[in-house]
Amino acid sequence: MSSLVALKYAGGALVALGLGLSLRAALSGETPLTRGYRRYTAQLDRSLHLLFLERRGNTIAVTQLVLVLFFAVAGVWLDGLYFACSVLSLVAPHLWLARQRRKHVQRLEAQIDALMIGLANALKTVPSPAAALAQVVVVLPQPMNLEIDRVLREMRVGGTLEQGLLNLSARVKSPDLDAALSALQIGLQVGGNLPQVLESTGATVREMNRLEGVVRTKTSEGRAQLWVLGVFPFAICLALKTVDPAYFVPLQTTTVGTLVTTLAVLLWLAALATARKIIKVEI
Repeated sequence: MSSLVALKYAGGALVALGLGLSLRAALSGETPLTRGYRRYTAQLDRSLHLLFLERRGNTIAVTQLVLVLFFAVAGVWLDGLYFACSVLSLVAPHLWLARQRRKHVQRLEAQIDALMIGLANALKTVPSPAAALAQVVVVLPQPMNLEIDRVLREMRVGGTLEQGLLNLSARVKSPDLDAALSALQIGLQVGGNLPQVLESTGATVREMNRLEGVVRTKTSEGRAQLWVLGVFPFAICLALKTVDPAYFVPLQTTTVGTLVTTLAVLLWLAALATARKIIKVEI
């Protein structure tokens, strides 16, 4: 028995070693795998750059490969859990970056009114919009000051203010920020009392944020009920399965049981979709 266990461990180690050597050989030259690897690390670098984080796409990719090899060895005794751990190690960076990106955009949207009001006040003393931006960037909160500082750096290397604002809009991809920057662009091109336009835009954005907060407060109970509706059936099924392991056998082994189960799942999905549509209020 001990020899079989030793052979099992040795087999897992050889698999991991073979995978490592294969990856090293595949990544050592100009192959489709190396080109895909470079594209993948470049994508990670772009995501990190948008979040003003140090570009370590290569480090993240190498860490993922090491984790996959580690779980290949650990899979000798983890068995089926190896696949779950491998998938988690592959998708975890993307999930984390996407979550950080959403939080970054939400913080920017909450600071739009500060940008508009600060720029309007700066324009009352500084006639140039670019100089006003440079003056207000030092008092803006993060991450808005980082985005405006990036616009100013683009202008220092030959870009225009309009192009910098367009690049900012393309990077963030926020409808609220697009509306505010559109008002600024129109004011720059048409002229007129730009500080008043920005003050009005800032007040409108502030009121929209207040209304969104009221809507989130009023629909919080509905969102909690939606979570209960989504999780509760699984909890009930797990409890019944624990009490009586054969409780769901008729549903799994008979035609009528299969039809009933399918109908129940469809009704559950329809209830989730209907509830989500009800609590999703657009302002």
